[in-house]
Amino acid sequence: MMDVALASSKACYSISYTFTPFSRSNSVLASSGSTPDQRRRTVIFGSSLALASSLLASNQQSFPVESAIALEQLKEEELEEEEERNVNLFQKTSPSVVYIEDIELPKTSSDESNAEDNAKIEGTGSGFVWDKLGHIVTNYHVIAKLATDQSGLQRCKVSLVDAMGTRFTKDGKIVGLDPDNDLAVLKIETEGRELKPVALGTSSDLRVGQSCFAIGNPYGYENTLTIGVVSGLGREIPSPNGKSIREAIQTDADINSGNSGGPLLDSYGHTIGVNTATFTRKGTGMSSGVNFAIPIDTVVRTVPYLIVYGTAYRDRF
Repeated sequence: MMDVALASSKACYSISYTFTPFSRSNSVLASSGSTPDQRRRTVIFGSSLALASSLLASNQQSFPVESAIALEQLKEEELEEEEERNVNLFQKTSPSVVYIEDIELPKTSSDESNAEDNAKIEGTGSGFVWDKLGHIVTNYHVIAKLATDQSGLQRCKVSLVDAMGTRFTKDGKIVGLDPDNDLAVLKIETEGRELKPVALGTSSDLRVGQSCFAIGNPYGYENTLTIGVVSGLGREIPSPNGKSIREAIQTDADINSGNSGGPLLDSYGHTIGVNTATFTRKGTGMSSGVNFAIPIDTVVRTVPYLIVYGTAYRDRF
């Protein structure tokens, strides 16, 4: 049984070649009925043939060894290039990923600054910078407590770096909500800081088997990169309000608690989805490796309406 959890040797080759040596019986057969000169020429010819065969065998032995070494070097170079691409992708994209803390202030304190020092962290998640105005996209379930708060004690802290690499933390204010697609938009005050929005891609031309990358904050470990492939397309998964999210992307890139709201990227660093859920083994909470992201095309259609109207287009009327 499965539950759906929201994701708030080198080979050694030995090659030997054999050839038939110049034997005495062959020499006698070749010399029989011949003159001394003929026999001498025959012996000389036979010796030359043996020498040539020996040299040929030696060359044949060296070629596969040299080829194996060249192949190994090529593999190492390809691995280094792949690693370099992964490093560059992470360095380019991670400044656009934010760390979200869902906190609750104590009920007894009247001093808000002191209350925040004693605040209880109730959950963590991820998100990403949508634009330079300070809009942050995340999952609805990451900030659901803030969205449904009746006590006034819920807060949302957003930590990120600006374009200069300076880390700072601000309160996140809800701008728009779409529980049906498990999406939400927060707004932070930039105070003149320059932010780095994600590069948006498309989910319409994804293919099963292509590489993908997830960046987020699983279990509170900030800026964590996991790598996998697109495992399936057009999946249907439940949303937090019990409805269905269609066209979800399935991936084996690890998505765990705290990854929710972070970006799923293609090999170019373009955002192709929002990491949102994983199947867990029933009763254990352990990920099964079957993970899901909301397709970016759904996000691109929805977020502008959330920013302007606070709700998705279908909810405006």
